[in-house]
Amino acid sequence: MTRDVIALTPSMPDPKTVLAGLFAGGPDVRVGTLADGAVVQLCAPSGLPLVSVETPLLVQVPGEAERLLGDDVPAPDGPFWWTEARAATAWDEAGRLAGSFAGRVTAVLGGSVWPPRTAHTEVVELPADLPAPDQAPPPALDVLTDKAAVVIQDRPIVAMTSWMSDALRIATAADRALQIVTPPHARLSPATRTALQGHPNRWVVQHPDSGYYDGLSGAVLHWQDGQFTPVREEDGTARPAAAFAPDTDSGERQLLLSIRARHPAEDGLVLAGALETAFRHLTGAPPAGWSTAEPVNLPWSRRQVTDLARRRAPRPTWLIAVGNPSRPALATVRVSRTPAGVEEDITLAVGFGPDEPPALDAIAPLAEALAAEHGLASMLTSLRAARRDLTVPPRWETPPIPLAFTLGPDAVRKVGLAHARRPPIDAAPVSLGPALHYPLGDGSDPSAWETLKALTRHLNA
Repeated sequence: MTRDVIALTPSMPDPKTVLAGLFAGGPDVRVGTLADGAVVQLCAPSGLPLVSVETPLLVQVPGEAERLLGDDVPAPDGPFWWTEARAATAWDEAGRLAGSFAGRVTAVLGGSVWPPRTAHTEVVELPADLPAPDQAPPPALDVLTDKAAVVIQDRPIVAMTSWMSDALRIATAADRALQIVTPPHARLSPATRTALQGHPNRWVVQHPDSGYYDGLSGAVLHWQDGQFTPVREEDGTARPAAAFAPDTDSGERQLLLSIRARHPAEDGLVLAGALETAFRHLTGAPPAGWSTAEPVNLPWSRRQVTDLARRRAPRPTWLIAVGNPSRPALATVRVSRTPAGVEEDITLAVGFGPDEPPALDAIAPLAEALAAEHGLASMLTSLRAARRDLTVPPRWETPPIPLAFTLGPDAVRKVGLAHARRPPIDAAPVSLGPALHYPLGDGSDPSAWETLKALTRHLNA
């Protein structure tokens, strides 16, 4: 499995500390850099890359270490530095070398190492017969074929780290499938789940009894022609895996919002107002932090989000925002420049426990505020039976059920107010200023999907 090792330290690893860690392989280890120095590689005498170390990341958002690594690895109090090393999976020496690097860094600076059992400070003897680096895949990948870019992970939460973002970029650029291989105890973060939605990307679960299966569809998989593909029955359908059976309903729920906001491309535009307003209505506070990868490391700032999007324009900008640990909330945002202006596509999930009623009463007031102040184009609100911590297990989960749909002021004018007010559904729309809010149900009846389809057909007619 993966050989990711992470050092969590209260202070930044300075060059001397990093150098001490890099020589965990003794005097024969070779040190190189990639990505303009952002990644340092520890190589065997043959030049074969064994360990890649990312630039230390200052995490200023509370709860990120616990969210992604679990409670058994205590993070330092206050802001801390996250230094991640990724070892090549084909050689045991690489894993021990990564553990020695992290152990040496924390021995000097304090802090902790994940996984705890990997930390040590011994010199790792490197075999002299390690092969040349000609066939070594990029640091973010474990296997690279003509059809697939494969990443092997053994983490509690498979997050959209900078490593994973790089793997997705490599796969997409070469028209390959990104295939993430994990043990059955691993779960996906919502951001990683979103990234795997596009075909032919796949979550491959290696189960001791069921073999390989798709963690999102449940199809039994096998390795064929350079990628994991479904095993087919005689009638051509994918064979289902027994391990994909659903869990019993724990009473936990997720409130899901898909929000599209549109703004004129003006010099004074400050983005992320819709996102911040949604967090305040549903969690009682603005986002705790944001970033372009996980862990989310920057304190929340609409101005910084706007500055990043301006620097990247006309290219789109993708980012993640998280809430405070007391109320799990995570959003992904895509900012893009279009002929109509600047668009924000937001997907927000908020988690609720068995004894925590979902904040359904906040939906209509939120829609009204978004329509009045933040350029709401549309908003779909759904409810699903799923984990409070928002992670995705490799088991069947009940699909979300629509609660309400809101049509923004510009869309109402385009459709025509008289037409928009007469949908072929039971519940009449509610006027929220110039916007219209369509109740679809209470989140318990799957027939709400048919109601939504009828509404959509009517509005598009």
